[in-house]
Amino acid sequence: MKKDPCIKEALLYQKIGEKVKCMTCERYCEIPLDGYGFCKTRKNINGKLYTLEYGNISSLSANPIEKKPFFHFFPGSRALTVGSWSCNFTCPWCQNWNISKYPPDPEKRNYLSPENFIRLMKEKRCQGTSISFNEPTLLFEYSLDVFDLAKREGFYNTYVTNGYMSLEALRLLVKHGLDAINFDVKGDAEAVEKYCRADVERVWRNIEEARKIGVHIEITTLIIPGVNDDEECLREIAGRIREIGDIPWHVTQYYPDYKAFEVGLYPGRTPVETLENAWKIGRREGLNYVYAGNVPGHRYENTYCPSCGKLLIRRLGFDVIDYKITLEKRCPRCGEAIPIVGRYVK
Repeated sequence: MKKDPCIKEALLYQKIGEKVKCMTCERYCEIPLDGYGFCKTRKNINGKLYTLEYGNISSLSANPIEKKPFFHFFPGSRALTVGSWSCNFTCPWCQNWNISKYPPDPEKRNYLSPENFIRLMKEKRCQGTSISFNEPTLLFEYSLDVFDLAKREGFYNTYVTNGYMSLEALRLLVKHGLDAINFDVKGDAEAVEKYCRADVERVWRNIEEARKIGVHIEITTLIIPGVNDDEECLREIAGRIREIGDIPWHVTQYYPDYKAFEVGLYPGRTPVETLENAWKIGRREGLNYVYAGNVPGHRYENTYCPSCGKLLIRRLGFDVIDYKITLEKRCPRCGEAIPIVGRYVK
């Protein structure tokens, strides 16, 4: 029988008798023989842990890096972005539910080798990689192999994640060439426990660790009325970001999807006024760079100098319309240093 390239022994696990303990994410599932982990992408086969979706790609596109969103990392560049199947969170509002709420199906696999990933990235004239769409930690082993190849040829590597990987997994990703992470902070402890069945403190721990070891970080919060739009919650998120460092915060517009109506979530798009209020809270809490997302053309999707207020990067959706930051990454008017990683790609 031909070997399935999407089934590969996992890197991070421990044997506990006939069970195996997955060490890839913070759920640390203990999986019996022939059983699956919480995410349904890892299985105990004959006492060993296997990933069932190595290179099993559900979605692929060449995206502007601003779509991740990354606004302070290689502005104007493009990243070849892939996702796979399933998730380790239970968010009822998921806007990629058609892939994140389904386990990998061996009858529908779409295998893309790491080598072909890099070939496609070059063909599409991208400057780097991004693992996204569903939770990228589930593509952990594949990510490491892709990152190794990409770094060897001078490309960057990014993750867009809920941040629930184990510390060991995070450190291995960085060791293999992860350059930038966008962490999705979905709310305060109560909201994340209720809707995602997760502990937000572990996400904050990973943000702090990634910052400490030099990874570029941006943070996104999907603003959902009735879930995380109250002032106390937003002030808490902004305050914790400020304590960690000068990190961009994206407050983005929600729209109801998946099971949002079943659990009684807000029935329409987040009002723009709610996003503007979140932006103002972030600025009052001392954040230099707060951005309103999913509202193309809004003034709060631009970058302004925190010192003199000069418009430095004008954006329209995912496009950079104008870029005024100097080669030395400073404001041309007052000389303020602007935290931008990498070059501007015109």
